[in-house]
Amino acid sequence: MRIRTRWFVKMAGTALCMTAFFLGYFWLLNHSRLPVTTVPRIFVDRMIPFQPAALPLYISLWLYVPLAPALFRMTREMKVYPVAVVVLSLIGFGVFIVWPTAVPRPEVDASLVKSLAYLKTVDASGNAFPSLHVAFAVFTALQFRQILREMRSGLLLRGLNWLWCLGIVYSTIAIRQHVALDAVSGAILGAVVALVYLRVVYGPGAGPVVRG
Repeated sequence: MRIRTRWFVKMAGTALCMTAFFLGYFWLLNHSRLPVTTVPRIFVDRMIPFQPAALPLYISLWLYVPLAPALFRMTREMKVYPVAVVVLSLIGFGVFIVWPTAVPRPEVDASLVKSLAYLKTVDASGNAFPSLHVAFAVFTALQFRQILREMRSGLLLRGLNWLWCLGIVYSTIAIRQHVALDAVSGAILGAVVALVYLRVVYGPGAGPVVRG
């Protein structure tokens, strides 16, 4: 069973990666030294209403992301994954350093909504562009796509993977934690890093591999 394969290594590695990410993310959030640019809304933002009920989908990223490495079975996957996570994070952090951004003030004060109050207190509206929340969702969705192909999973699981990813992306805008431009830039970042990662680990085409 995939989850049992070197489970402690995968669990410890994932915990270490997530801890390092949050330390860097929140340090940058509270130590911006350059003028902060507000990312503008576009038509997509006006199409998506403010929906506090989307908060569980937003939070579910931190369940979604660890699930993929938990299913690794090859040493190469376990070695390259942390490198990919670091690269993705450093690209995002680099943008935050040279171009600090924030989201516009929402039409409704989200901090007054009980379900969102804690999130708005802990994770302010900075570090907006690109959305690393979306970047990690897209990175994980492409990772799952490869894993599910290897497992010969049916269309239902494959579809649920993409629905979960899209739900997370949608939630970032629906709870006004990000605007659409943040989400689009995050999706591009996550996809580029994922495609390079998949090519390195699985080879051209990122098809099923045969263990040698």
